[in-house]
Amino acid sequence: MLTPQNSVVVLIDFQPGQYATVGSVSREEIDLGVVTLAKLAHTYDIPTVVSTVAVGMGVNAPTVPQIMNELPGVDQIDRTGVNAWEDPEFRAAIEATGRRKIIMAGLWTEVCLAFPALDMIEAGYEIYPVADAVGGVSQVTNDRAFDRMIQAGAHPTTALALGCELMRNWARPGTDDFRRIFNWYFHQQRSLGLLDAKILPSVGR
Repeated sequence: MLTPQNSVVVLIDFQPGQYATVGSVSREEIDLGVVTLAKLAHTYDIPTVVSTVAVGMGVNAPTVPQIMNELPGVDQIDRTGVNAWEDPEFRAAIEATGRRKIIMAGLWTEVCLAFPALDMIEAGYEIYPVADAVGGVSQVTNDRAFDRMIQAGAHPTTALALGCELMRNWARPGTDDFRRIFNWYFHQQRSLGLLDAKILPSVGR
């Protein structure tokens, strides 16, 4: 099982230009998942690696602020290559954690997430793509990317399921922080029209 002590969160290329070309899911739904993931990483003090592409080249903008606002003190690693695992600084950041369970999300699913995921599986890492925090150019490209990652040995999860896995027990100390994320998640779902307000759950305050 994933725990705050054995895992790393990796976020790749959540940049405006990437969002603009996603066709498998809405930007709002991606943000619901990835901001939840960032909140969990910060709340549980999980080492987090954020990578961008071509910012230094003047081609792309950095990671969108709604994600970075949840990750105080986390720097962005910029690169020029498509596959983040081929970037020495990115690879060094992962290796420096000493951890082998990698919780990953990225845009696009079929390239910026799948390529490093496949290479990292080959290198002996356990990869956990967060399915509701990613998006592909189309539904087909997104789905085939997950097929490919799963066939290689990846273990998909989702943002809220991950939070429950990390928290594990409603009575353990510190779960008030997760309750806040949990309630924020469902209120965001309602505001996006993805959840009927009549069945909006609430766990604590």
